[in-house]
Amino acid sequence: MLVADLVSKTIVVATLSDRAPIRLLGGLLTLRVLRNSGAAFSIGTSMTFVFSVIAVGVIIAILRTARRLRSIPWAITLGLLLGGAAGNLGDRIFRSPGPFRGHVVDWIQLPHWPVFNVADSCIVCGGVLAVLLAARGVSLEGGRQGAPQAPPSRPPDGASFSSGGGARGPAEDGSR
Repeated sequence: MLVADLVSKTIVVATLSDRAPIRLLGGLLTLRVLRNSGAAFSIGTSMTFVFSVIAVGVIIAILRTARRLRSIPWAITLGLLLGGAAGNLGDRIFRSPGPFRGHVVDWIQLPHWPVFNVADSCIVCGGVLAVLLAARGVSLEGGRQGAPQAPPSRPPDGASFSSGGGARGPAEDGSR
């Protein structure tokens, strides 16, 4: 997803800058270049450096968590969050007006919704998936939290599943 975000922003900046917005699908989708120094919905436009530091922290946390990850749904979820955070962080580091103060390129607009980009979509989808997985009790290790453990399919070496009936050895029936 990081590659899709980077490629899409490169194409959009090269082809849509200094151009009127392009309406598609009867106005359902509009393509326009917008530079956003803030977070979602342009909140905190003077806090670009803080958002950069938060993104670095999120990326580090995801990479550390990935070492114990055994769940495919959580891998997808954290991959979306990682790609989204890295995509927007790349803008904040490398775009003007300067390192860790750069403005994020947003370019997708739906009716009655703020302009966003592929990285934003990844963050939102990853966030929704994380809430759903946590609500269902799916752990990072792949199992369900609080789920009962399945009984072993066969007894361990030297043990039996008998409930006390059946044949008894010499020590069990009192004879030697």
